[in-house]
Amino acid sequence: MSAPATAHTGAPAPRRPEAPRRRLRVVAAPARRRRPRLLYGVVAVLGAVTIGAAQMTLSILTTQSSYELSSLSQQQRDLTYQKQMLYDEVAGLSSPQYLAANASALGMVIAASPNYLRLSDGALLGAGNASLGASSIDAIGRGVVANALITATPLVTDPEATIEGTTAPTTVVGPDGVANTPPPITDGLPTPSTH
Repeated sequence: MSAPATAHTGAPAPRRPEAPRRRLRVVAAPARRRRPRLLYGVVAVLGAVTIGAAQMTLSILTTQSSYELSSLSQQQRDLTYQKQMLYDEVAGLSSPQYLAANASALGMVIAASPNYLRLSDGALLGAGNASLGASSIDAIGRGVVANALITATPLVTDPEATIEGTTAPTTVVGPDGVANTPPPITDGLPTPSTH
């Protein structure tokens, strides 16, 4: 076995043309075409529908609440008006004119000299004279201030009679010839004579 001559001669050996090297690599599976993400679309649509439904529900509830507030405000105004009417009715029924008219209809009279009962010992203070059967003061006569709240209110004893429908009690003339009612007021309030 002899060595090649080129190895001994010092001249380089001719190169063989190398075949192009092919690089081998592993090919991945072909990429699948991406389908649209159906789940994302469904969630987005459901979210939009939920938001719309929530807005509609809140709008309906707000509108319903405003109708209820309006109804309650109207009811409060009506009740305030009725309360004022009842206050006026109570004021009329507790007025001196109505009480005097009912007392007169029940047969009560105003005596000329008032008597008082002291509760501590039961003593009667005052003149203690009996009344003549008629009031010494015309409580619902001409000198009384009119009360429009009680003009149509019936009296206790007669539901058909009202203050306007009752006649003023007749003036009783005492044994001395003097009337027991004060003179009618014609020109203002009476003033005492101080001269």
